[in-house]
Amino acid sequence: MTPEVVVVGGANVDMKARVAAPLVAGTSNPGSVVRTPGGVGRNVAENLARLGRVVALVSTVGNDPDGDWLLEWTATAGVDVAPVLRGGQTGRYVAVLDVHGDLSVGVSDMASTEALGPEVLDHDLIRSATLVVVDGNIPATTVDAVLALSASAGVRVVIDPVSVAKSRRIAPLLRTERPVFAITPNEDELAALGSVAGLHRRGVEVVWVRRGAAGSTLSTAADLVELEAPHVDPVDVTGAGDAMLAAFCHRVLAGDDLETAARAGHEAAALTVASPHTVRPDLHAMMTP
Repeated sequence: MTPEVVVVGGANVDMKARVAAPLVAGTSNPGSVVRTPGGVGRNVAENLARLGRVVALVSTVGNDPDGDWLLEWTATAGVDVAPVLRGGQTGRYVAVLDVHGDLSVGVSDMASTEALGPEVLDHDLIRSATLVVVDGNIPATTVDAVLALSASAGVRVVIDPVSVAKSRRIAPLLRTERPVFAITPNEDELAALGSVAGLHRRGVEVVWVRRGAAGSTLSTAADLVELEAPHVDPVDVTGAGDAMLAAFCHRVLAGDDLETAARAGHEAAALTVASPHTVRPDLHAMMTP
């Protein structure tokens, strides 16, 4: 079946350590450690699949037990993992969460994602999609190639810039001759990308600035909407932004207006934060119809 959505991005194993009491730096802290599937691109793809979308993941994992486990989990969730490359060592992300479930520090080892060069892209897969989601962890040359391919086929692209450093790599690639449907920075990433008005001038239709518990700002060239985030008592914040992006894309594909889609994104993020899962297995059942 031809995928509606192609996600190009990282896949890795998350190691999440949560302390049982207020964190004390410079010493060992009692708590719990769990291993979960992760990676921005992979998480977005799994969320989309669990929301009922036909989705393919373009990524890379190692020729190791972690890679085997990651692919099996992702495929079982409903994602087409046939485009995922194998080689080297699977990436890892280590997150230390405080007693409230908020991130204290994270360490990302995503060297394997650098193997996802433009030469490995399946041009027909991208051109046949309805929507392409780009995770800013991939090399800038690959982002560049995806934007060119999508523009040539009239396929809408959504970019999650991921971090300030990756935003700086992406900023020069945004040009009016190959417009981007949406980009979803936080406030720090937006500063690295330029400005909301500047992004619109460079061909970005929707700039959705995410501000965590403070909500978000949804901007088009003609309108600006401030959205509140639902109140939630956090269990684990990991994966909230990935769920938010996936639910937004899901509702855009369903034909909803941008504000409705963004509100669905906030709902998915809140549901994810309120659970111990990076990707909630019951996300579709929990979402408002």
